[in-house]
Amino acid sequence: MSPVEPYCNVPPIRVTVDEVDEEGSGSGGNFNREDGIYGQGGILGDIEENRVFRSKKELMTCLSIMSMRKKFQYKVFKSNTSFIVVRCVHPSCSWRVRANKLIESEYWMVTKHVNKHTCPTDFKTTRRRQATSWVVGECIKRRFINPGRVFRPRDVMDDMKQRYGVELSYSVAWRGRECAYENLRLGTPEQSYNLLPGYLHMLLQTNPGSVVNLEVTDGNKFQYLFIAFAASIQGFSYCRPVISIDATHLKGKYRGVLFTAVCHDANQQIFPLAIGVGDSENDAAWTWFLKRVKDVFGENPALVIVSDRHRSIRSAVEEAFPRAFHEICIYHLLNNLKTKFKSKNKELEQHYIPAAKSYNLQEFHVLFYTLCSAVPGAKEYLESVGLDRWTRSHAPCRRYNIMTTNISESFNAVLLKVRELPITAFVNEVRLLCQRWFQQRRTKANACSSRMSTDVENKLEQRRDRAQTMDQLLNWATKQIHLLQCLPPLQLQEQLLTWAKHRLVLRFLSHYTYHFN
Repeated sequence: MSPVEPYCNVPPIRVTVDEVDEEGSGSGGNFNREDGIYGQGGILGDIEENRVFRSKKELMTCLSIMSMRKKFQYKVFKSNTSFIVVRCVHPSCSWRVRANKLIESEYWMVTKHVNKHTCPTDFKTTRRRQATSWVVGECIKRRFINPGRVFRPRDVMDDMKQRYGVELSYSVAWRGRECAYENLRLGTPEQSYNLLPGYLHMLLQTNPGSVVNLEVTDGNKFQYLFIAFAASIQGFSYCRPVISIDATHLKGKYRGVLFTAVCHDANQQIFPLAIGVGDSENDAAWTWFLKRVKDVFGENPALVIVSDRHRSIRSAVEEAFPRAFHEICIYHLLNNLKTKFKSKNKELEQHYIPAAKSYNLQEFHVLFYTLCSAVPGAKEYLESVGLDRWTRSHAPCRRYNIMTTNISESFNAVLLKVRELPITAFVNEVRLLCQRWFQQRRTKANACSSRMSTDVENKLEQRRDRAQTMDQLLNWATKQIHLLQCLPPLQLQEQLLTWAKHRLVLRFLSHYTYHFN
């Protein structure tokens, strides 16, 4: 992978407000929403005499975009380090521009502009020599301000055709999109890796209590990255001790794998704990990531790790969390069953899922017997996996209702589009996402008048409404709900544990603990 230099001379990526302002209210000119560039006086406006540009490249960009907009082509007639002369490609056309470099400066000024075309109208074509990849990148880069925007090369081709009447090849569209990425998303992938140490340093300064770990090889090459935000570290103590882990591939130039660890908060929402980046999903990478998770969040005998059946995960959990119990996602195991026995029998899923989610052994044995009768060989296979690893009734620790890795896979799905970004921009998008989630949830929590979470309160209300149709249980239900709201924390937990065997409120235990602690 790319080298990581803590102190590197990477030029800053300049993106002014005017360049990305969708409404055109910036200070550098009036934004033309129709064609996406700036008018007179703006950074990419029309050419006029005495106009000054900050660099020769900026001058050429303005010329190229103007030529596409006005449907003509030009060629460089003369050019050196002190002046440049461009003319229309038609030999009899009088249009031309001359610009000179200002003395002792990098600025360039237009000194002459003959703004009149005398070339034939039928000379104009839909293919233009000025539509190079870097010019296309300048034209479309504002489309990428939103990191979740999907803009494929085919979309670039359609966009340039609609806005400028220019027909691009697929390769030019692809390179133009890459140039837009480089302009707006912290430079090239190599520059992004160089910026990463400085970004992580500022992350720790602005988010006290967060934990980051950047590991490099002996040759100063990127190897592993771990990040856990302070809000995640503080909030985990109020969540159920069930962590779902998963990995997914990054889509940038250097690829790699994203490791995630998440859990449920009191409102049954995704609560991100930590992310990691490694070279691949192997034993060393998983072990390194899970050891960092243990260092930050600790380990207790009630901790449950839920994952798929990847071999590297199993060995890494055994090494990093020897006291935790490793459970299997029931849907991953179901897919393994279907593949192994080549079965599309609906009875397989109809009996397997209820058997895995059943609370008591009697119910499980009935469902398991029916399953094994419908699919010969399933009994031996599931027992070899371990009944305690995929069933709720045999689990030595509480899995609550977290029987799958859906929460971690959902978190990965949220990051699907930003996984194309260079490493530093990707980490920043994850930070923004978590920060936005935590802020929104804190605002809602502060506005809540109940001692219970909104999700728990709604479910209790639904159960109370159902209980009101049962005459014999009406008084009991009303009294118990009142009791829950009045008990101190320790007595509340004891009461919940007493009721747990009746499957009344076991799934809400951690939610009550969260609010009363």
